[in-house]
Amino acid sequence: MRILLTYISVVLLWSTTPLAIKWSGEGPGFLFGVTSRMTIGTTCLLLFIAIMRKPIPLHRKAILTYCAVALQIYGAMIAVYWAAQFMPSGWISVVSGLAPLMTALLSALFLGERSLTIGKLLSYGMGIGGLIIIFGSALQISLNAALGIGALLISTCIQATSAVWIKRISAKLPALSQVTGGLLIALPLYLVTWLILDKGQLPTTLSLINIASILYLGVIATTLGFIFYYYLLTHLTATRVSLINLISPVLALLLGYFVNHEQLSIKVLSGTLLILSALFLHEFFERLPRFKARLK
Repeated sequence: MRILLTYISVVLLWSTTPLAIKWSGEGPGFLFGVTSRMTIGTTCLLLFIAIMRKPIPLHRKAILTYCAVALQIYGAMIAVYWAAQFMPSGWISVVSGLAPLMTALLSALFLGERSLTIGKLLSYGMGIGGLIIIFGSALQISLNAALGIGALLISTCIQATSAVWIKRISAKLPALSQVTGGLLIALPLYLVTWLILDKGQLPTTLSLINIASILYLGVIATTLGFIFYYYLLTHLTATRVSLINLISPVLALLLGYFVNHEQLSIKVLSGTLLILSALFLHEFFERLPRFKARLK
């Protein structure tokens, strides 16, 4: 039950995060948005660790795990924030939905997981087909939007690589330690990037939406979201965890439509239905023979 509730929480967090990312960077800039988020998140986690008096392990496997976590927190997230400038927020989750296929391939190669069975391959194909339909709903794409999609694909690949790397290291660290260690490595990289590219300039004005989005991302999405994510990664296969990226696009697109007035066409709805079908197939395809056997 604990794993199920955590899974649902991550789905909800990842569904609302794209819109918050877009809002946090509109005005102050994407680098300030992501750097301030990670600063707040790191501060919250360090305070929590100090209160709970939980030491951060520093053995070899632990440090390697922190590096793997930092790869996602810095490499994947900075690409997402940059891309969010040029496209609807729902697209962020849509393109990230490619993660299950990437994770399945990497898991089969490096973890020996049975993530490329016929049923799973069919489900991945349907999921990708749904994402392609949603992606094709944009009639006109600017050069920046195309580059943004490329950045999201790179981000998705980095996320899958990080997840599989963590599973391969198998340090069995608590989720709190993984996230805190990863943030302590990633935060200096963000600060250096902000100082170099934005020359460390603070925004002259911040709207209420900017502030609320940054606080939500820093306190909730980063602190709880990453802890929940790495908790799931510790207890479930990397491929199963990555399926969150096939659920969250549906909710993110609906949220963008109703809250941010983003386009939601028939193609998008068709793609959404295909994605839901892919999820059903992934979960129940290989159970059908056993289910039929029970009926006989």
